[in-house]
Amino acid sequence: MTIGRDEVLHVAKLAEFAVPEGEVDQLVAQFNRILEYVAQLNSVAVEGTASQFLPGPPSVTLREDVARPAALARPPAALAPEFVDGFFVVPRHGAMEDQ
Repeated sequence: MTIGRDEVLHVAKLAEFAVPEGEVDQLVAQFNRILEYVAQLNSVAVEGTASQFLPGPPSVTLREDVARPAALARPPAALAPEFVDGFFVVPRHGAMEDQ
């Protein structure tokens, strides 16, 4: 797979980058070198998989990954001038006055 001039200009447009005309060919060459390197990495013969690295002694077990709410020092209502039905009430922005 190779990257051409059109693809570089398309990616630059999507990323909203202003690429000077004199640097497009340099970017094409750099992208193609990156793709060649990735192709080299993909061609490396890999046998099996490596075991997972866990720092510390093997007897240490990892805790279960469970999402829990954090205990707050103060409730959210204490942090805002107005708090109604679980929401912070803020003044309207000036640009939104006509809506």
